Amino acid sequence: MENEEEAALSSSPNPLDVDPAIQKKHQSMLDRLTNRHQTRLGSSLTRRSAESDSSSSPSFESTSTFLSRFSKSKSSIESQLAQCRLGLSESTQVKPQLDQISSSISDLEKLVAENSYFLPSYEVRSSLKTISDLRQSLEILSSELLPKKKFAFKNKPTRKDPIFESKEQEEEKKPEKPGFRVPESPGFWNKKGEILVHKFKGSELGEFTIADLDSCEVRLTGSVRALFVHRLRNCRVYTGPVTGSVLIDGVEGCVFIMASHQIRIHNAKRSDFYLRVRSRPIIEDSCGVRFAPYCLSYQGIEDELREASLDEETENWSNVDDFLWLRAVQSPNWSVLPEDERVCLVDISNSEES
Repeated sequence: MENEEEAALSSSPNPLDVDPAIQKKHQSMLDRLTNRHQTRLGSSLTRRSAESDSSSSPSFESTSTFLSRFSKSKSSIESQLAQCRLGLSESTQVKPQLDQISSSISDLEKLVAENSYFLPSYEVRSSLKTISDLRQSLEILSSELLPKKKFAFKNKPTRKDPIFESKEQEEEKKPEKPGFRVPESPGFWNKKGEILVHKFKGSELGEFTIADLDSCEVRLTGSVRALFVHRLRNCRVYTGPVTGSVLIDGVEGCVFIMASHQIRIHNAKRSDFYLRVRSRPIIEDSCGVRFAPYCLSYQGIEDELREASLDEETENWSNVDDFLWLRAVQSPNWSVLPEDERVCLVDISNSEES
């Protein structure tokens, strides 16, 4: 149709020699063609601009981009550690600076967690090993620069329970692996048969530890940056969002309901994990562990999950990495918990703080 109109215009006589009605018709055809050309030109320019913007925008789902960001953050943390070690900071600034380094390491853990879904497994392992080394360096430096605090839990009470006695003897014979050393942070320690409740308020705590518990129920609400779980037997642990990582070591016969950006599980036996996690859960030296989706409820939890970027279900709870299982087939050490064996929604709204 357009070509016919153009041909008609090119073959038309001089407008001065024709009837006014015919002249008006030709002018109308000319206007329509002009509008079409302008529309096409505008669309072409818009398309080219969009293609240019698209080609110039960086791709964040890139291993090289991740490695660059990771390397810069690692170098920054090492520089801060070196500055503290050389005593370049005033004595009153040592504790705040160590806290800042700990926060930077947690941010680095979060970076790995958020990008682990497209990273090769060996890059994830390497990154986690680097983070573990940085945190261990920080712990050693903290013990050198800060005076030891006399926590009540450091005085070991006399236990007549043969379970704990045999466990302590085993731990004395076998040194703990680096990366799973229990930090001296606030938490619940050395309890049996109790319900333990704590509410995290704002930025009150960066790290929290749960260690040496038997037959206890732990209820943690609010957000915390890092959670360490060590030597638990027959316990139930319910937690709100952890904005950094959860490290679990030496648990047996337990149930965990947790939401975190990263979760590492070491030496776990016959335990169930109900998770919401941004990255793939990692297990090592574990057997008989089962996984299901997060199912915890209490007043305000939805807002807390949203603020921690854990409000969306990623289905990663069923995408478990067994670091010691290198075969292509499914690892026999973990499985998906059958639906008919899962617990229903657990509501801890009425918990009173311990």
